[in-house]
Amino acid sequence: MPSAGSTPITGSTSTTDGTLISKRRKLTSVVWNDFDKIIEDGQDYAICKHCKGKLKADSKNGTKHLHVHIDRCMKRRNVDIRQQFLAIERKGHGKVQIGGFTFDQEISREKLARAIILHEYPLSIVDHLGFREFATSLQPLFKMVSRNTIKGDIMKIYEVEKDKMISYLEKLQSRVAITTDMWTSNQKKGYMAITVHYIDESWLLHHHIVRFVYVPPPHTKEVLSDVLMDFLLDWNMDRKVSTVTVDNCSSNDGMINILVEKLSLSDSLLLNGKIFHMRCAAHVLNLIVKEGLDVIEVEIEKIRESVAYWSATPSRMEKFEDAARQLRIPCTKKLSLDCKTRWNSTYLMLSIAITYKDVFPRLKQREKYYMVVPSEEEWNMAKEICGRLKLFYNITELFSGRNYPTANTFFIKVCEIKEALYDWLICSNDVVKTMASSMLQKFDKYWSGCHIVMAIAAIFDPRYKIKILEFYFPLMYGSEASNEIEKIRGMCYELLSEYQSKSNLGQKTSSYGTSSGSTLLELNYDEQDPLSKFDLFVHSTTGESHTKSELDYYLEESILPRNSNFDVLSWWKTNGIKYPTLQMIVRDIYAIPVSTVASESAFSTGGRVVSKHRSRLHPDTLEALMCAQSWLWKEKEVVDAFDPRLLVAPSISHTIDFAKIKEEELYEIEIPLKFISLVGSSAWISLLV
Repeated sequence: MPSAGSTPITGSTSTTDGTLISKRRKLTSVVWNDFDKIIEDGQDYAICKHCKGKLKADSKNGTKHLHVHIDRCMKRRNVDIRQQFLAIERKGHGKVQIGGFTFDQEISREKLARAIILHEYPLSIVDHLGFREFATSLQPLFKMVSRNTIKGDIMKIYEVEKDKMISYLEKLQSRVAITTDMWTSNQKKGYMAITVHYIDESWLLHHHIVRFVYVPPPHTKEVLSDVLMDFLLDWNMDRKVSTVTVDNCSSNDGMINILVEKLSLSDSLLLNGKIFHMRCAAHVLNLIVKEGLDVIEVEIEKIRESVAYWSATPSRMEKFEDAARQLRIPCTKKLSLDCKTRWNSTYLMLSIAITYKDVFPRLKQREKYYMVVPSEEEWNMAKEICGRLKLFYNITELFSGRNYPTANTFFIKVCEIKEALYDWLICSNDVVKTMASSMLQKFDKYWSGCHIVMAIAAIFDPRYKIKILEFYFPLMYGSEASNEIEKIRGMCYELLSEYQSKSNLGQKTSSYGTSSGSTLLELNYDEQDPLSKFDLFVHSTTGESHTKSELDYYLEESILPRNSNFDVLSWWKTNGIKYPTLQMIVRDIYAIPVSTVASESAFSTGGRVVSKHRSRLHPDTLEALMCAQSWLWKEKEVVDAFDPRLLVAPSISHTIDFAKIKEEELYEIEIPLKFISLVGSSAWISLLV
């Protein structure tokens, strides 16, 4: 600070005795950005803003000595950059924490690796000139890493997250359901994706890809079973798996038989493995519908040819739309030619073409090369087929939804399909009858086994219970309905017995006793408990017909009114005190998915394909990317909009010019435009500062 009696130089100056003197010339040298000029005892001095050193500043001395001081001033050279940046961190609920920030190269590398994992950027992004310039404009201190280095960082993240996932699943009290699906790369390499599904302690559904392993050919049942068994043993899941859902092929059937044989040795399978094999419902529906479409291939061929003709070129599409407008038909949807391996595309093609039915004959009058026009009978057939396929289309989307519903909803949908097929059998149209007959054969072939889990799940819905079976089974099984209902009921009691025998609940809930359909844990004499003899006495003198189980009490209660907003998981979460064993059963049964594929693949007979830029990666790296992406998305919520995290002090010589980061530069590095929204997210915030 200036000493007492000094006066700073402003518009006018004064001496120590207060006498005003004439206004001096304005200071123009840049050196005065680092000095304060004062007058002390009639002498001009320059006070350094950094070290507070005092130098003479008479005009005759010039400013050269001041420049020399600035170049040598240690205080100026050691400015703490943390004092010139303010990092802003959101804490939620509108709270913001402002504090100092220190740049860390290692943290920035980790954030970069996580961004590549989360958003499937190619590893070569670190070599792209545009991306390097972009990162430098955000943080010049960040040293861009090589492709091999970022690959190593990704593997480290994968190993850490893998250990966390294994530890979490080992501590999980419930069983896990498994789905497996084969993926193919453009190099014709086969990969097995293994996904676990479970309900956590908060009664929320979760699913994670835990393995994405390369399976060398041939993909025999022995090879596939070894891969899956190795996972179960390595992750300690062999005693916790409830079901395995696979698509319908002979190698998968053989794989399941081998797994059941191996896992039966540990006596850990539910119902002795009766429900272990779950067939992918989306694939089953695909097979059923394609069986029906093969019957009517001739009837829809003219419509397919017409759509192909008018969607072949832009000029033809423009003519078609002009004709539609003349007929006052809204052109809200464009004609779409179907793909024969995806039956939903056939459904969509027919449904769109039907809306333009009157356009095709009008165009026939103008276009001499358009020779094939569907007849009125063929249009009627298309309407008939479209109306019937809509049910299958909606149910397939439900079965294959990414956020899949709980298993209690599937049984009703399966019954709707069977009911619809029976209605088709009595249709007056012979083609529809033939189609329904062919589809029913496929239905009975594939649904006889996997509907058991769906039926059990429906019984444990307090809105349905056994009544739902009594309503649908007479339609599905006719005179055998009562036997099928008792079979499912018996399996419910068998499940109850298994869960009670493997827990302490069987001894603690002796008030429930046993029912005619269950065999609870036998009571034994316990020397530690003086009343254990009394328990034996009550058990031996009480008739079985007078004792009831948890399941008996549950089924005897009135069913709840149906409500579309009813949350069955919340109901069981709160009623666990009343039905503790049933709660454990429901938690495991409701986690079972009925489909192995997401909605975008549910309608296709082909497998899922690895993206082009990932197909070239080493199998270990590919597995790390696929699995880590699934795990990280569960714990990370990316900010969608840019949020400035910094306040830059006026004295900072380097500032970030976001105007220079143009959209064209992002195109140069071949990454999606959604990258722009990540600039302010946690994935890139370390680069910003």
